[in-house]
Order: sequence, then structure tokens, then C-alpha cells
Amino acid sequence: MPIRHAAVAVLALAFVIPAYAEPLKPIRVIMIGDSTMTNKSGYGEGFCAQFKPEVTCVNLARGGRSSKSYRVEGLWDKAVGQMRDSAGFSRTYVWIGFGHNDGSSRPERHTDIKAEFPLNMRRFGDDITAARGVPVYVTPLSQRWFRDGRLRADLLPWSTAIKVVARDRGHQVVDVYAASQKAVQEMGLPAANRMAGEPIPQNILDTENSGTSVPAVFSDASQGTRSDKQAFDYTHLGPAGSAYFGKLAVDTWAAQDPGIRPYLK
Repeated sequence: MPIRHAAVAVLALAFVIPAYAEPLKPIRVIMIGDSTMTNKSGYGEGFCAQFKPEVTCVNLARGGRSSKSYRVEGLWDKAVGQMRDSAGFSRTYVWIGFGHNDGSSRPERHTDIKAEFPLNMRRFGDDITAARGVPVYVTPLSQRWFRDGRLRADLLPWSTAIKVVARDRGHQVVDVYAASQKAVQEMGLPAANRMAGEPIPQNILDTENSGTSVPAVFSDASQGTRSDKQAFDYTHLGPAGSAYFGKLAVDTWAAQDPGIRPYLK
């Protein structure tokens, strides 16, 4: 075969043989936060579902906890223990975010937004680094209260405080609050209501086209009494909400961290 024809054949063959990418090294993602990050009533399940099998996603978020009570109850010590046991993982990312319960009037949850809350968040990051993890600060998931067609910004102070701490420490911050505020505003009140648990109370259905959210009224049709077992509210999520906001959270992270993109489905 003439040299010129052989060169053409080799070049053509190069386009036929697939290029094999280097295998992904196993990593771990640990989630620390409140109920809005849990599998039961938050975006945890939808979040973890976005990753390939090379990612071990561990959800240690707990409902009703604040940046203070999570530590006081000993939950943080257990989480740090898991971080230190990193055998088999090339990296351990720790998603850390609070805020929903730090403004509570209950003393076991409440933290001062100007001093105690930022200090707690700094300590979390320092502990994660000491345990050889990678801190990823995350701002709170938006609530879904509307007034005259506009979404309320009730959690902005906590979101701002988290971003300041993360940037001061040189850590990643994933602004789930800004991303979810934008998404909820654009979807509007009726669609936002479908992100919550079901069933949707009748008084919500009757007023949702008004542009203003109203407190849910729960009742048992047979007895006319309130049922606290119903899950609808403007903070927590049902299955549709978990899938939607879980993907939103991961997409927001991946948009700023190229290293995590190969691990997404």
C-alpha cells in the first residue's frame, strides 16, 4: 500500500476507535442540614438521585435542627466520625446548610443572626477541613409564600450570612436560596403549591389564583376537625418538589464546579 494511502487509513481508523475516559474515582457527598434537606420532607432524595454509582450520597440532615441544636444534640460529632472514615473515597464533599430553624423562638434552636449563627457556620467548615473533607456551604431552600404575586424573601438574612462565612474562609458556596427563589417566582403560586406534600387543602386550591398565599386549613371531611397528619405547607417538599429542587441544587453546584460534572447522570 502506498505510504500516502496508509496514512489516510491510519487517520480514518483513529476516528473509529473510541477514546476511553479514565474511570471515575469514587467520591462521597454528605448532607448536613434541616428538614428541607432530608429525604422525607426536603430535596435530599432528589439530590442524591442525580449522581452516578461512583458517588456515595449520605443524608445526615435532620428535621427541626438549627446550627446550634444539631451540634448540641451530638449529631455533629457522629457526622464528623463518618467524615474521618474516608477509606475508599478520593474526596468527601460535605454539604452544610442551616437557617430555617435558627430564627425559631424556641431557645434550643434559636441563634443570633449577627454573631452566633456565623460563628457556628465557621466552626462547621473548620471541622470539615480538619476531618479531611471538602466544605460546601449551601444557602437555605426558599419558602414558597407569595404576596400579591411576589415571593417573600424571609430567609435572605441567613442566606447572606452563609455566603459571607464561606467567602471569608475561601470555601465553595452553592446559592440554593437564590436559585430556588428565582425558580419559584417564575413558576408562580399554583405550580409552587404542587411542590409541597399532598393533599393540597381546599382553601389553598380556592385561593391560589389570587396571587397571595393563605394559611392552610386542614380538616377531616368526616368529622370536621383539623388533621395534623397532612403534609402541605410552604416550606417542605413532596416527591415532585424533592425531584425538582434536588436537581436544581445539583445543577447549581455543577455550574460552578467542573470537578463534580463527570459524576452526574
